[in-house]
Amino acid sequence: MQQEEIWDAEAARRYDTPGTGMFAPEVLEPTVDCLARLAGEGAALEFAVGTGRVAVPLAGRGVPVTGIELSRPMVERLRTKADEATIPVVIGDMATTAAPGEYTLVYLVYNTISNLLTQAEQVECFRNAARHLGPGGRFVVELWVPELRKLPPGQTATVWHSDPGYIGLDTYDVLRQHVVSHHFHFDGTEQARLFRSPHRYVWPAELDLMAQLAGFELETRHADWNGAAFTAESRSHVSVYRIPPAPVAAPGQGVPRRRGGQS
Repeated sequence: MQQEEIWDAEAARRYDTPGTGMFAPEVLEPTVDCLARLAGEGAALEFAVGTGRVAVPLAGRGVPVTGIELSRPMVERLRTKADEATIPVVIGDMATTAAPGEYTLVYLVYNTISNLLTQAEQVECFRNAARHLGPGGRFVVELWVPELRKLPPGQTATVWHSDPGYIGLDTYDVLRQHVVSHHFHFDGTEQARLFRSPHRYVWPAELDLMAQLAGFELETRHADWNGAAFTAESRSHVSVYRIPPAPVAAPGQGVPRRRGGQS
């Protein structure tokens, strides 16, 4: 399925879960705190802005936010929360679409870079972020760590979450680094509702190389938005990449020197 087909009107309608899941205050508030700090006095650009889960509260902190989004139904949901003047949105994909303006921060949260299903597209996403930033600008990526250690020989699926009324199941294609997430929602009836989304999983080291190809340096990596240490057991990471600042000229640098013997 194409991403436009996945993130249709029905997916947009179900996406917002105020106060729970990714919208829970303990999840959302540290995210916004960190991004506001990184944006500083500048503007921020969100790739795959969606329904504005992060963009709306970030704009509420006084950070000018622009979004790029492929799904028109998701943007329609965003428009019930913020108008175009408050959060401008450019319709298009995050790997190639340009947004007007100057930014100190580009961010891509909640595993969304994995929605790009080829390595080439993911590399282009980094390059697109770099095109929107000047020296010293930052690109923040939140992404899960592939859980291949849970796969015994011959097994291609893992249950990554289980609650009353919900099961999250991932099926892996390790040759192509592809995974399909299956979200089963069920109640007391015999019927279940299934939502599936394909992804290309990326190791942190591979992500760092993509960043280097686009001119970034890894500045920090933590296990979460609260700044917990990233370890071999971390299930996700928040990585901050930075365009190197412009070099500062030393005193007198660039001033032509006189040739010896001349006055």
